[in-house]
Amino acid sequence: MKFYNRESEIEKLQSIQKRSLENAQMTVVTGRRRIGKTQLLLKATENQPTLYFFVARKAENFLCQDFVQEVKDKLGIPILGEVTKFSELFKFLMELSKSQSFNLIIDEFQEFYTIAPSVYSDIQHHWDVNKDLSKMNLLLSGSVHSLMHKIFQNSKEPLFGRATALLKVKPFNTPVLKEILADHHPEYTSEDLLALYAFTGGVAKYVQLLIDSGSYTLEAMLDYIIREDSTFIPEGKNMLIEEFGKEYANYFTILSAIARGENTRAKIEAVVNREIGGYLTKLEHDYGLISKVIPIYAKVETKNARYTLDDNFLSFWFRFVYKYSYMVEVGGYGQLREIVVRDYPTFSGKILERYFRTQYMEQQRYTRIGGYWDRKGETEIDMIAVNELDKTARICEIKRNAGNISMDKLKEKGSQFVKATGELKDYEIEYQALSMKDM
Repeated sequence: MKFYNRESEIEKLQSIQKRSLENAQMTVVTGRRRIGKTQLLLKATENQPTLYFFVARKAENFLCQDFVQEVKDKLGIPILGEVTKFSELFKFLMELSKSQSFNLIIDEFQEFYTIAPSVYSDIQHHWDVNKDLSKMNLLLSGSVHSLMHKIFQNSKEPLFGRATALLKVKPFNTPVLKEILADHHPEYTSEDLLALYAFTGGVAKYVQLLIDSGSYTLEAMLDYIIREDSTFIPEGKNMLIEEFGKEYANYFTILSAIARGENTRAKIEAVVNREIGGYLTKLEHDYGLISKVIPIYAKVETKNARYTLDDNFLSFWFRFVYKYSYMVEVGGYGQLREIVVRDYPTFSGKILERYFRTQYMEQQRYTRIGGYWDRKGETEIDMIAVNELDKTARICEIKRNAGNISMDKLKEKGSQFVKATGELKDYEIEYQALSMKDM
């Protein structure tokens, strides 16, 4: 699959590179695993003098051997003697960058915590001493959210406040997913588009795996994902077990409950059978995996809150792969596929709601977008999009099949919302039925 999108990110990175010709720049690039951080950085720095250091999990002296060879190959600079400490190499490069500008990409930067945690203090020292005269464009990338957050946003850490720019790489947006499908499968259907969005969430590597394998339809995607040698089956565990450490089982249980619809704190605690306030806080703020969602126009302190798993792939993985992991253990991929097919309409119906909310946010035509539900569960509205500038609003019902939407009931729920909240009284309100044919 060719390189798609990322125009704004590349423009930002190239602007930073130009500033580094005056004085050193330190850019922190984050984003979940498989999102495409490495390919973005290599694309943005192609045809420029660039060093790429990948922090693999091996002894520091062996890492330095790899890095020294990269310096020799890419910059043609001989380094005399044996370098066994990264601090020695980084000091050398900071000095070199005073007379020669270049990009230095350090990928999986958080891994130094395991290999040699003193590296962060060493980098801080050499950076502070040399940055004003340096022409280095330092790009630090990492995919373990909790550690990258700690390294750069914890005031007690040596690199706190040192970054000159932050860039979070996000999934492909909905127009890009359409473009990709159109390029490879021009006759794609809404079902195919929804499946690609549901299974990948726009994560670049997942999209690439499906597209490169020719899996353009819902059926083909299911065949590719649910099979013995699938990279998707172990992906959720591989992605999160390092984040959570020894407490991963508790976190997995909570995420699994949310993925199957137990979305209030009381319901989750009933499943987990323990107090989970601390876990929910960490999942939201430290790991960036869930969001606490409240009804539109509700007060922040309301207890009428729901929790949602923000990542589409993980929603699928916890809903099906983790829940039925006992089937995977005995090789029951056929049975697992049958369960996914059975429950897919309900699962994808919820994902369709997320698709339209995402699409509306991407349009940037509204100042407020959210859903509404009352405490009793009697009135629920899938999406309300508000433009506070021209005092217009859309109240939307979202279903896979437009025939299942009653406009009369939607208007009734809209009037109940206005009465209950006192909002939108003087707004021009449009009621809209959204289904797969509107994707």
